[in-house]
Amino acid sequence: MSRPWDVDDQLWELIEPLLPPWPRKAPGPRPVPDRQCLQGILFVLHTGIGWEDLPQELGFGSGMTCWRRLHRWTEAGVFDQLHQILLSKLNAANRIDWSRAAMDGSHIDAKKGGAGTGPSPVNRGKPGSKHHLICDGNGTPIYVLTSGANVPDISRAIDLLDCYPPIAGRPGRPRRRFDVLLADKGYSSEAFRQACRERGTEPIIAKPKTPHIKGLGKLRYVVEQTFALLHQFRRLAVRWERRLDIHDGLVSLACAMICWRRLIKWTQPRSC
Repeated sequence: MSRPWDVDDQLWELIEPLLPPWPRKAPGPRPVPDRQCLQGILFVLHTGIGWEDLPQELGFGSGMTCWRRLHRWTEAGVFDQLHQILLSKLNAANRIDWSRAAMDGSHIDAKKGGAGTGPSPVNRGKPGSKHHLICDGNGTPIYVLTSGANVPDISRAIDLLDCYPPIAGRPGRPRRRFDVLLADKGYSSEAFRQACRERGTEPIIAKPKTPHIKGLGKLRYVVEQTFALLHQFRRLAVRWERRLDIHDGLVSLACAMICWRRLIKWTQPRSC
């Protein structure tokens, strides 16, 4: 059984064309191969260890080498592109549930502070961040935003609707809008409901001080499952990156890996 940070040939065929080329006359010694560095990044992402603690005997290069490669690839948008490609492949396999989407937010501690952090209302005002997530009806992550822990969910709701690119993979124009959006009372706003309808999505959001909508919790549970999958990557369950761009690059890589595992599970024939 392969280790979760191993990059097999099929995945590498998708990633390699996205990587920016190295300068022909780059100074210094021959760089560590990109594939090995990617496995080092995935090792840190899965285990949550510090970059300086990456074991040299694994052959992935030093932690700082992997961090620099992560920085370079994040600037080039490699992991965002990979996530989008995998969403398109899932859509082509008819595995994106366009009948409904769900959104929610989840707090995490931010040990070193930095951009996109704020006093956490669930951890005695200590520095924290919040992941704002929208997923489809199957719990496939579509887009994630990071903000300070004190930012209300509703303030990033329209961004979640608008920030991700249309998803290709099916005949016709690439699609972005889901038929229905499910969210809890934290998103209850007439302005947001109107914004959803203007975008062709019907919001199903309970109003404050009213009974819960029957069956809504069961349908919304997929977003909690998606957060659980995302935070199984230990480097995301607690934020250690001061730089928001690096943290968001790791989030995009984690979303892509979740999509990749689902694509393999749902499209490859099972061995007898």
